[in-house]
Amino acid sequence: MTAKRRLASRGTFWSASSVLALCLWASGAPSVLYPSYAAEWHLPSVVLTAVFGTYPVALLLVLLVFGGISDFIGRRRAMIFGVAVIALSAIVFAVAPNVGWLFAGRVLQGIGVGFALGAASAALVEHNISKNPRFASVLTTASTAVGLTLVLVVSGILAQLAPLPLVLSFVVLLVLALVAILFLALTPDDRVTTAARWRPQRLHLQRGLVRSFIASTLSVSVAFSVGAIFLALGATMASQLTHTSNLIIIGVTLGVSSLCIGVTALAAQRMHAHLAIVIGAAVSIAGLVLMEATASSGSLALLLAWCVVGGTGYSLAFTGGLALLNRTAAPEHRGATLSLLYLVSYLFQAVAAIGAGALATALGLGAAIGIVAPLVALVCVAAVVVGALDFRAQRRASGHVMTMQLPTLPDTDESAAA
Repeated sequence: MTAKRRLASRGTFWSASSVLALCLWASGAPSVLYPSYAAEWHLPSVVLTAVFGTYPVALLLVLLVFGGISDFIGRRRAMIFGVAVIALSAIVFAVAPNVGWLFAGRVLQGIGVGFALGAASAALVEHNISKNPRFASVLTTASTAVGLTLVLVVSGILAQLAPLPLVLSFVVLLVLALVAILFLALTPDDRVTTAARWRPQRLHLQRGLVRSFIASTLSVSVAFSVGAIFLALGATMASQLTHTSNLIIIGVTLGVSSLCIGVTALAAQRMHAHLAIVIGAAVSIAGLVLMEATASSGSLALLLAWCVVGGTGYSLAFTGGLALLNRTAAPEHRGATLSLLYLVSYLFQAVAAIGAGALATALGLGAAIGIVAPLVALVCVAAVVVGALDFRAQRRASGHVMTMQLPTLPDTDESAAA
């Protein structure tokens, strides 16, 4: 590879990384502001979580129709279009006069992330700058964690100290999106050379990938389900438990979790994918126990413990699931396969967020967590079981292949005599 091509590949790699951070920045941008929206427009919890849940629902629809489009039009074009829609969503949020505009903004965010996320994840794998094959999955987790941490803290600071508290955070998002588009435009075109026209295709799995896909998807679904509850209700919980409406304190409190996501991803980057899945699911169960204890006790110390443990579990579950699928999916189907993983995982996220909000409105926050946490824990158990089974099956298969490939020794006089 020439120096020019290496430079272009590195540029694509880091541009894709910035797009992943931007996707989570967009996803988390309204999170710290939910209490402010509720106070401004007198909104119950079910409306706030419905606003949150609109995002994964829109994303699901995009993945169903356009899930494999980056395999056809190229990662670069898919990312540029997705980021452009995210920029449009920032404008809608910034000028929102009522809650209906929040729903519209979340729909646009879901569409934008639906186009950008799978393409960016695939681009990291295909332009990996490290000899460690898991580095792309680790950086995916770290990038999203950086984006989420920064938006929670920055949004809190801007909303608390700056004028126009419901506007400036989205102005920042708009500027970041425009900068990302500029950098993507400077990367090489990676369209597939073909005379065929793109048509919507049913997402499917290649043969032999079903069990690994289920293990990966359950693991990522664990992370997304826990993350949905955290982002949809976390600001409300933090506000109640810290007994403050100071959005800086709320943003920093929530940022502890996303910071742990990034630190864990970097610290465990050489952990085996199956081991990360199993440990991530087990730690997530512990995080769910802490979340339930936090909601019932009102303890600030337990809230911070939940942020740390929950962020650690999220990181291991997400990184392990993504690494396993990146390793096993064929390159020509990687975009569609990752999109299918995100499709199922975001479905879990939408159900968890909207369900938790409806229960919180009807029964109260503590009772809602008491119902939702055990259900998510069941998904954790399923991830542990399927992940362990897939690891065992892959070990058997690799052992069988090694045995079949061992060279046969020529007959010697002694063996012939025997």
